[in-house]
Amino acid sequence: MDIPIIEIPYLTKNCNEILILAVLFKEKKHGYQIALEIEEKSDGLFKFNHGTLYPILHKLEKEGLIKGTWKQEGPKRQRKYYNLTAKGKKYATAQLAGWEKFFKEFFDIVGEIKK
Repeated sequence: MDIPIIEIPYLTKNCNEILILAVLFKEKKHGYQIALEIEEKSDGLFKFNHGTLYPILHKLEKEGLIKGTWKQEGPKRQRKYYNLTAKGKKYATAQLAGWEKFFKEFFDIVGEIKK
């Protein structure tokens, strides 16, 4: 498997995508759950607002990496739940390899500070 290159100009975009894919890896969630889980697991370091999260979810859905399904919750409320597709799981696994390579190289360089 080819390890994807994490492109520096797109670092935030790539970071946001892998965070979303990671929390969807085991189970489906609606948008608010995704944002909340990422914020909780990162102790508030990563936060998503509606203007950031939903465009990313729509992009990932358009690319076939996630699939959204509407579910009725209560008499007047619907929520869209997202889950990874098989293509999305493969993509997330490849992205993880790219991030591991990126951080290994990054820390090999900045680790010089400690020496």
